[in-house]
Amino acid sequence: MAPAEQIRERRVDLNEGANLEVIVVSAQKPYLLLSLLLLAVGTATFAAPITRAQASAVQNSVAPQTTAAPTPLPTPIFDVAAIRLHQPLPHEHSSIYDTNGRFITANVSLKAIVQWAFDIPASRIVGGPAWLDSARFDIEAEAENALDTARTYDSSAAKLEKQRMVQALLADRFKLTTHPETRELPIYALVAAKGGPKFLATQVSGTSITRGRDHIQAEGGDNTLTILAEQLAETLDRVVVDKTGIQGRYSLTLKWTPDDAAPTPDSSEPSIFTAMEEQLGLKIVSQKGPVQVLVIDHVEMPTEN
Repeated sequence: MAPAEQIRERRVDLNEGANLEVIVVSAQKPYLLLSLLLLAVGTATFAAPITRAQASAVQNSVAPQTTAAPTPLPTPIFDVAAIRLHQPLPHEHSSIYDTNGRFITANVSLKAIVQWAFDIPASRIVGGPAWLDSARFDIEAEAENALDTARTYDSSAAKLEKQRMVQALLADRFKLTTHPETRELPIYALVAAKGGPKFLATQVSGTSITRGRDHIQAEGGDNTLTILAEQLAETLDRVVVDKTGIQGRYSLTLKWTPDDAAPTPDSSEPSIFTAMEEQLGLKIVSQKGPVQVLVIDHVEMPTEN
């Protein structure tokens, strides 16, 4: 049995064999100028009518000035990046670390790196050579330390910027080119089973996810059922769409016996489909639907440093 996958905050541990984070421009007291003009206009009405040209002149004199939008800054790139083909060892974990201006992978497939960089489940990445899944890479990339510390007020913005940096690294060193596409594909819909859900709400802060070949545990997050659907997609290698309509933070535990597992005296858990109904009160229904995928147009093995 492969070790469980741990995902907490900005660190991702991937299991061995598992399928796989105003410019304000102020005129000087425009209200005062407007008040004086209106006062002058109001006084003039007792002496003579205001012409249309005069009214237009007054309106134009107080019209707000527009400011050109600032030019967006270019995405930073890593100052140093070393990429090596991983030499496998028995019972290894696969890990991605993203911290302090650094991006590090250990024993990670290129498909998993693409998954992280484009923030898309592996089941939605299509095309590419066979080694996209089989070859494993060790990457050590580093930018200036200010990259993360300057954005401590917004960790989401820092992660998005780091993802763009990794995309640029993949394009440069792996010659990766991709394009998004919508395809009609088989999907699974996650729906409530007869009798309703069998899990409890939680007040835990943050998000905790553990996934192995025979279990999934998820707790917290903005919507725990959506997280469960994403983890099921990795396990079932097919897009899973949350159609339960259940919102909120919950504590979920799902255990099953994999279809390819050798029978043992301790194999007491049912199949994943049966376990969904019995343990969580949910069902997985096969459907077809539009799926946004990332198509791998071209990729090459990188030259090592």
